[in-house]
Amino acid sequence: MATLAAFRFDNSFARELPGFYTPWRPVAAPAPRLLFFNRSLAEELGLDIASLDGPALAETFAGNTLPDGAEPLAQAYAGHQFGRYSPQLGDGRALLLGEVIDRQGRRRDIAFKGSGRTPFARGGDGKAAVGPMLREVLIGEAMHALGIPTTRALAVAATGEPVIREQTLPGAVLTRVAASHLRVGTFEFHAARGDVDRVRKLAEYTIARHDHALASSPQPFLALLQAVAERQAALVAQWMNVGFIHGVMNTDNMAISGETIDYGPCAFIEAYDPDAVFSSIDDQGRYAFGNQPDIARWNLARLAETLLPLLSDDPEKAVAMATKVLVAFPAQYRGHLLRGQRAKLGLCRGEPDDDGADAALAEDWLSLLHAERVDFTLGWRRLADAAAGDEAALRALFADAHAPDAWLSRWRARCASEDQGMQASAMAGIERANAMRRVNPFVIARNHRVEEALAAASDQGDLAPFERLLDAIRRPYDEAPELAPYAEPAPAAVTARYRTFCGT
Repeated sequence: MATLAAFRFDNSFARELPGFYTPWRPVAAPAPRLLFFNRSLAEELGLDIASLDGPALAETFAGNTLPDGAEPLAQAYAGHQFGRYSPQLGDGRALLLGEVIDRQGRRRDIAFKGSGRTPFARGGDGKAAVGPMLREVLIGEAMHALGIPTTRALAVAATGEPVIREQTLPGAVLTRVAASHLRVGTFEFHAARGDVDRVRKLAEYTIARHDHALASSPQPFLALLQAVAERQAALVAQWMNVGFIHGVMNTDNMAISGETIDYGPCAFIEAYDPDAVFSSIDDQGRYAFGNQPDIARWNLARLAETLLPLLSDDPEKAVAMATKVLVAFPAQYRGHLLRGQRAKLGLCRGEPDDDGADAALAEDWLSLLHAERVDFTLGWRRLADAAAGDEAALRALFADAHAPDAWLSRWRARCASEDQGMQASAMAGIERANAMRRVNPFVIARNHRVEEALAAASDQGDLAPFERLLDAIRRPYDEAPELAPYAEPAPAAVTARYRTFCGT
């Protein structure tokens, strides 16, 4: 009974949107075993789990024991996948258990992934494997530690049964926490069927859940589109500033909340390359690192199309209203990107007149990293050392130690323009370096370290490498000796042949 009372659900999606989902139940796991439990997140959610032991948690998070108040359901949605429309996708192997109100008053979804086939499974088995579910833990926690909006893993439970992919793998269920699971594809599902009433109902629900202040706006649905665009501009700018590639930015993987969702063929770049692609299914490079801002805008255009009947009874006027939002997106994105880049460069102030020069300074830095094949993360981190007066570690990253000379001169001149009035330039440099170290990580979820940890967990049942890596990525800005192995890039040959997979 303690297990059943651990959650206090208030399920608005199930209550307010009948017809947007199919009620369903998870498939029982024969031998559940808890692999991961996020106690700090459980505390944040206000879950009453203090009295629960490992076996009880395993039963709950494998889906064998449904918490009291859960209303498991598979959500319906469509999506453009690699630019092609799929009219019905939906939760093929996921279930929304319900919603809780966390300790800060935020509504959060609690959902399973890998809990068995649903009516949306499209021939799939509905299961998930240990490796991909632990990947969601690692990347989600890494993004959270970096301050990037993200879904997070509450738990992973092994099921005790095999999952057949290209090889036989141990099965697992992930419990995921999200601000919501509303997607661009959720709107597309109903819009494609010509059901304007349901699109309106969905939009009203979305506003009430994520943007309640917009309900009194003269144009609430236009304001919703603007709010989603703003969130996506900020999110993708943050991705770009840490070198993250989502890998599969289909419209069913764009969350209306502005959180990063669905960590499948994702990766972090090492040597800086705007054309970097690691996903095994992205043959054409549609979702390459440098394409992500344009894809976000393309996805927003698909959302805008669904909202046109709500914007105006005059189709031409509706298109003009939506187009204005889409036209504004690149500038929104660049604004967020530049704010992040200024912080990474150690620049505290930026007047509008400085925008062009500062953007060029940042772009030329990236071009230098690209030309010299310098590690993206360490390049930025060692720039902080240069701010403190030690250029040796930075120059060591370049094949030609003098390659950054001209750029460093420009950067120092720009920094000096902010230091006027400081009593000692050395003190200004130290303060700048410390500020830069707070935004330029030392540790990211390096791809080869992630693969090592997942292979050990999946192939040998050894969770120690996973746990050590998890501890490291939760401390991205600490430059401690024990974290040094996790900051080392993979050999170039390893990165060149590295491929990621969606896990389905």
